[in-house]
Amino acid sequence: QVQLVESGGGTVQAGGSLRLSCAASRLTFSRYVMGWFRQSPGKEREFVTAITWSGGSTVYSDSVKGRFAISRDNAKNAAYLQMNSLKPEDTAVYYCAADQGLSIRKMPQQYEYWGQGTQVTVSS
Repeated sequence: QVQLVESGGGTVQAGGSLRLSCAASRLTFSRYVMGWFRQSPGKEREFVTAITWSGGSTVYSDSVKGRFAISRDNAKNAAYLQMNSLKPEDTAVYYCAADQGLSIRKMPQQYEYWGQGTQVTVSS
């Protein structure tokens, strides 16, 4: 059974940084686009960023562009999300997800596998 496990969440003050990790198992990791989504209470799950299988292409939502950076290490079956200059509005549960599509897609239903999520709280 495919597993995606996020880690690295926590509470940080506004302006601080966090690095999330996503460890994948039981899938051919290098064949998947990896994405990060987030969801806060009362809101729909929203796309944050994604990276192609080779790492050669990334897409970011406008709300995080210039502050967040996605990366991956196919040798370690892991994806990462470096979050800098965090704002209170970044507070959410962050999920990593895997999509076997050939290009980056932004809709949650297009991703086949999901982690359990990790909480990120940014205090003002």
